[in-house]
Amino acid sequence: MTTTHQIFELGDFPLDAGVTLPAARLAYTTYGTLNRARDNAIVFPTWFVGTHADVEWLVGDGKAIDTTRYFVVIPSMFANGLSSSPANTPAPFDGPRFPAITIQDNVRAQAKLVLEHLGVTRIELAIGGSMGAFQAYQWALSHPEVVKRVAPCCGAAKVAPHCFVFLDSARRALLADPVFAEGNYTKTPEVGLRALGRVWSAWALSQEFYRKGMWAQMGFKSLDSFLVDFWEKFWIGLDANNLLSQLHTWQTADISLTPGYDGDLVKALGAIKAKAVLSPGAKDLYFPPEDMAWEAAQMPNAEFRPIPGPWGHFSEVGIDPACNAFLSTSIRGLLATPA
Repeated sequence: MTTTHQIFELGDFPLDAGVTLPAARLAYTTYGTLNRARDNAIVFPTWFVGTHADVEWLVGDGKAIDTTRYFVVIPSMFANGLSSSPANTPAPFDGPRFPAITIQDNVRAQAKLVLEHLGVTRIELAIGGSMGAFQAYQWALSHPEVVKRVAPCCGAAKVAPHCFVFLDSARRALLADPVFAEGNYTKTPEVGLRALGRVWSAWALSQEFYRKGMWAQMGFKSLDSFLVDFWEKFWIGLDANNLLSQLHTWQTADISLTPGYDGDLVKALGAIKAKAVLSPGAKDLYFPPEDMAWEAAQMPNAEFRPIPGPWGHFSEVGIDPACNAFLSTSIRGLLATPA
């Protein structure tokens, strides 16, 4: 199943950066049917460089997010290439001139789509992985009267300093390519993108994954093949300015920057009343489980449920059957729990 996306025209959209993005567009897909009361919705924002197609493994008839029961909306993040992005926005905000985007900007745009345009009155679950987790937290914080449950996976409510440093190393690998030309490239900065892929490869999966040669489970015959044919190949197919825009959103992600919380993360987490299950990867190097355990302890109605295994940040991307089964069971259990 790969559903064709739709476009919601946001019009001139004010951003937290103090800039108005003209003719802003939000790509989205829907699955299932909105009921007469308009209260059976699930919102599932995308992750870094992801689109709706990347999370469809969880969505469908009889799956954990069951489209025979729920109306599922998957909105694409700004800068993912489908929604307004550096690569598809005309001057004066094209390429490296695309304005800075926050997590709050993304969720505010999504609320216009979901609550105003689609007319949803209740969100049974806000769920997201990685950068989608930031957005799931933000949905629960910004719309407590609507969001009944929240399931952040392999993510956080605020980027940690160690994660910031990792992201900065990836960013600088790309910037070091002379072809990048400060974002005004006329051909693909392939050297920088390949270097970025090598940086990413060391972080996305655990030490145990590499020690056991588990790349073979993904169809690769050697470590070198995995690094070149998976990691490098993936990144050189992406637009560099889009990547940098999303990296900035990730590096500055912090739900406590929402008006009224003044940077107080404990206060912001304590204000999330939705029934919550927080599911980090047990060996995630971006978002270590102890960070999510701390977040759960600050929330009044949260359970901490790490995904076991050596897959690290890949615990929630739909590759490993054991991770998939664990997460599917967890989501079904949360949806079955009274909000």
